[in-house]
Amino acid sequence: MSDCIFCRIVRGEIPCGKIYEDEDVLAFKDIHPQAPVHFLIIPKRHFTSLADALPADAPLLGHMLALAPRLAADLGCAEGFRTIVNTGRVGGQEVYHLHLHVLGGETPLPAMLKY
Repeated sequence: MSDCIFCRIVRGEIPCGKIYEDEDVLAFKDIHPQAPVHFLIIPKRHFTSLADALPADAPLLGHMLALAPRLAADLGCAEGFRTIVNTGRVGGQEVYHLHLHVLGGETPLPAMLKY
């Protein structure tokens, strides 16, 4: 999608704080971090959300999840981290290109939900 901000980042049209790249994914620092360590892992191929993933996408999704702990450890999250995939409007998704948030830091993260 030509106007998707993450597709534009993948194409190099918008700079990012890149921390990792291979032929399938790109990882970069979140521009509005919610924790001392906060980065995103995105597939280079556009698909709107996790709800659009097909069984054939399992290797890519597995790659993204397997990469998260390695990059988190490299950035100092030896004691743990949180992964989040917001899906759809009700799930809080703001950018409609699948992305995995990885958050961590020196202190425990706050509780996720309070109902």
